[in-house]
Amino acid sequence: MALHRLGGQTVKLDNKPCIIGRASVVGQKESQGPLGEYFDKIMPDNLWGEKSWEKTECRMVLEAAQIALMKSNKEATDINYMFAGDLLNQIMTANFTARTLGVPFFGLFGACSTLTESMSLGSIIVDGGYADTVLCTTSSHFCTAERQFRFPLEMGNQKPPTGQWTVTGAGAIILSSEGEGPCITHVTTGKVVDYGIKDVNNMGAAMAPAAASTFKAHFEDTDQGPQHYDLIVTGDLGWYGRQLTIELLRKEGYDIEDRYIDCGCEIYNQEQDIGAGGSGCGCSAVVLAGYLLKKMDEGIYNRILIASTGALLSTTSNQQGESIPGIAHAIVIERRGE
Repeated sequence: MALHRLGGQTVKLDNKPCIIGRASVVGQKESQGPLGEYFDKIMPDNLWGEKSWEKTECRMVLEAAQIALMKSNKEATDINYMFAGDLLNQIMTANFTARTLGVPFFGLFGACSTLTESMSLGSIIVDGGYADTVLCTTSSHFCTAERQFRFPLEMGNQKPPTGQWTVTGAGAIILSSEGEGPCITHVTTGKVVDYGIKDVNNMGAAMAPAAASTFKAHFEDTDQGPQHYDLIVTGDLGWYGRQLTIELLRKEGYDIEDRYIDCGCEIYNQEQDIGAGGSGCGCSAVVLAGYLLKKMDEGIYNRILIASTGALLSTTSNQQGESIPGIAHAIVIERRGE
């Protein structure tokens, strides 16, 4: 019998895994946005001394992991499992980082939902007593993502109004069975939702239905409405996707607008020429690891519901005229004693 399940998609974690370490590494553009002061390390340029953007992304993740380990007073040998993924073919960034760290590794692909997907699985493993300490990482790089999913940068293609800017950033979170930091109390696993969007420059519209679906399931499963949370967060829907999520949930009887932010709207200033906002696996990763958890430390937020959002397309599916399915995985983060 599944004793911890609430409703169809949510589990309640009795042992409440604790966030004991976190780190964020970002590029120059991200450091110049409104959250720049909250990030742990800022790259000097898009290559950071490496021979390719892909190698740079690997360095970003490794650096974030090492900072998170240092903050938690842990060594790589203390990590029971690493849960990680990214946007590149065969999640190469995660694979190569795990190779360097030499830790037991689960590679994930949830597109830009990978942060909360990794934290969901890591939390369940720790809560179940199968691990004491796990590492969750993800990343994206503007140049690697553009090269893989859209056009060579040399072409200088202009984005339409709905297009977003892929965040150059990597985040790392360390979860433990013991500690004093914020804890994970609930996990709501998303379903794949597809509204038939085919435009690769309108990711917000493709992902928003999945975000609304997961939030609705969470509210129903837990019998807790939006007012139960100080803040409700999505990963990278941008300005258009954020508004669509608000409208979809209103139709279901839930009004989240007064306590809802999207990481893709928060990380940049609109004056930075970023189109409809930020996107990419690194978007929610660095905003959570850098900004939101800092605000929890300060007591600004006590209870956050966050869902990283992913567009499950590939270069192959797009070329074959397929639509873009969306996915969103939600977790609840609470301060100890709340």
